[in-house]
Amino acid sequence: MFTGIVEELGMIQAVTRSGHAFQFRISCKKVLEEVAIGDSIAVNGVCLTVATFTKTDFVVDVMPETVKATTMQTLQVGNVVNLERAMAANGRFGGHFVSGHVDGIGKIIKIRQVENAIYLDIKAEEHLQKYLIDKGSVTVDGTSLTVFGVTEMGFVISLIPVTQSDSVIGQKRIGDLVNIECDMLAKYMEKLMTNKQKTGNITAEMLAENGFLS
Repeated sequence: MFTGIVEELGMIQAVTRSGHAFQFRISCKKVLEEVAIGDSIAVNGVCLTVATFTKTDFVVDVMPETVKATTMQTLQVGNVVNLERAMAANGRFGGHFVSGHVDGIGKIIKIRQVENAIYLDIKAEEHLQKYLIDKGSVTVDGTSLTVFGVTEMGFVISLIPVTQSDSVIGQKRIGDLVNIECDMLAKYMEKLMTNKQKTGNITAEMLAENGFLS
């Protein structure tokens, strides 16, 4: 489990490909503190397992299914990535519940500066649209963000200065692909709503009448 609060920017030092699988060696500093083989680290929002590590880097393996479902296949030596260790039980919870399991890939189609903020329009795959609501939560490349608007093709996010500098999202350009993880609570709600045997009298109409849906 993660929070979507990026701890550090790492750099891809080596990429090894074996068929449809990849192995990445990533240099960093902070996330290596007290690291152990088998620990989970989110790389651009993808939960990966530490295979080996040194004082300056760590190695992760990416299986074919993850390669197909995320932007990991686009990473090259020299690319900067968002890094976050799994959430500690005694730590602050500053973002939202993030599993590190990417729901789909988005594409940046518009970038504009609005005073001290940068607005990005992201085109999302159609099956993700139902989980996006205005002022709701979304994870983009592992960064917990607020949806500032829902469009016909996707959604809009806004980056404050600290996010621009501390997250890889601030370095993105039009046409770049990003990993998207939708709000876990929305997905659980959908599961409950579609399983009539277990939801009893819970319906969309009932939730709307009681202010849970807009």
